[in-house]
Amino acid sequence: MQVKQTELGGVVVLTPQRHGDARGFFSESWNKRRLAEAGIEAEFVQDNHSLSAKVGTVRGLHFQSPPHAQGKLVRCGRGCLFDVAVDIRKGSPTFGRWVGVELSFENGKQLYIPEGFLHGFATRAPDTEIIYKCTDYYAPECDGAVRFDDPEIGIDWGVDAGAAVLSEKDAKAPLLKDFDSPFVWEGAA
Repeated sequence: MQVKQTELGGVVVLTPQRHGDARGFFSESWNKRRLAEAGIEAEFVQDNHSLSAKVGTVRGLHFQSPPHAQGKLVRCGRGCLFDVAVDIRKGSPTFGRWVGVELSFENGKQLYIPEGFLHGFATRAPDTEIIYKCTDYYAPECDGAVRFDDPEIGIDWGVDAGAAVLSEKDAKAPLLKDFDSPFVWEGAA
């Protein structure tokens, strides 16, 4: 598995090796020992699978607050999406900065997003399937969001904000400046 660190500490792009032949391919999408060697000590407890029918569907930017904060390992089962993580750890030198990676069935890439980051994605193909593992169970009382098109964050989704297909929750999410993050950076003192 190829492991690539991003400019946001803890957010990692993982590209599993595919072993192919005339039948297709085999790929190991998660290996606890290999991830531990890469510094990811995640214990996943829940797998999620979602389908977004239309190109330009945006889901996010989402998080789950403590005590049920979630780390996520995201991959694309079919189609193509632009996956994004935003640092929301108070005191972090990269607070409010984002990284984005194209995840597709074809490229097989995955994005690991630890606790303390917003997560969202925009679909780039119809009927895109997103499959992701979580380090804690879904807890509706801890569920939250920040606006996907927040100008302070400045994500280039490749989707016109007015044409994005959104949930009501995402359309009404607050801006980063109006959001009191429950996460604190625990970096070097």
